[in-house]
Amino acid sequence: MRRKFLFCCLLIPVALYGQTGPVSGSVMNPNISLIGDFRGMYTSELARKFEFMFNEAEVSFQSSIDPYARADVFFSWGRDSAGEYSSSVEEAYVTTLSLPMDIRLKAGRYRMTTGRLNTVHPHTLPFSDLPAANRGFFGEEGLIDEGVSLSWLIPNPLDFYQEIVVEASDVPAESPFFMRPASGRYLYLAHLKNFIELDENTTVELGLTGLSGPNEDLRTSTIGGIDFTLKWKPLRFNRYRSLTWQSEVFLGHYGEADGGSVRSLGCYSFLTYQLAVQWFMTGRFDYTNLPRSADVVERGYSATLGWYATEFQKIGLSGKLVTGNAVADRSEIALRWIFVIGAHGAHAY
Repeated sequence: MRRKFLFCCLLIPVALYGQTGPVSGSVMNPNISLIGDFRGMYTSELARKFEFMFNEAEVSFQSSIDPYARADVFFSWGRDSAGEYSSSVEEAYVTTLSLPMDIRLKAGRYRMTTGRLNTVHPHTLPFSDLPAANRGFFGEEGLIDEGVSLSWLIPNPLDFYQEIVVEASDVPAESPFFMRPASGRYLYLAHLKNFIELDENTTVELGLTGLSGPNEDLRTSTIGGIDFTLKWKPLRFNRYRSLTWQSEVFLGHYGEADGGSVRSLGCYSFLTYQLAVQWFMTGRFDYTNLPRSADVVERGYSATLGWYATEFQKIGLSGKLVTGNAVADRSEIALRWIFVIGAHGAHAY
């Protein structure tokens, strides 16, 4: 009996050490993940019609710094049109966690809050490319810049959620609408989000965005945007059925050096329907002008069938037709294989 008692006494500190040691380490270490994006492409207008590529690798480090702030850092290794790979800091920012009045401050390099699509990383999208309007108004990678962002959850006596975001940034070095000048001018943004729960199965989000900043002609460019998202996910069959309808419209005003201006329009709309537990179908329509030429029109029609094996792996097969008055009509087929290694944070709703 005495031997058993001594043996138990010896096990107690070992058990305690085994429990507290790893927990302490996991709290101090950041969540680390690697996301890979492999693609096979067919493009009708190219001499080399078929191509296979490892399109991008993204490594993320995310963690709370202390009770007052958290840090998110994303490194990207991407492939350009010449087949060369280069690395970049996609995002690196610090966010406060404990400011009063539901205010949150973010500082660093981040995806600016221009509607719905620009704020999310491309690998999370149900299709393999950005809509033509997003590329034409904000650039191939979207609008990413260094600056500060202040968001406030507005106290609302009504039964819906409102948030306002204001941001100021250095102006992207290269952007279709904006250009960083030598003088002290900056890019300013404001976004109002309204989130409404229609019933236990359906939600609607309506957002308004305004941007203003200098352009290549040392004049001012402005963009106004409106975004709409409807999500339906029945409580009883949420693993088998869901639907998302999302649309955005952008109105651009480009000030020219001679005092004139160009007004342009860009928009997209897509519908994603869940066919089964792992199968999703998405149809999308694109329309856009060029920032400096409202006469140039590009349209796109695409469909994507996605197989979502788990939250760590998905495969999508898409077909797309592009038409316009300044580009040759072309058809594209893309196979995209996304995989995740390591910690995988929740996506924005």
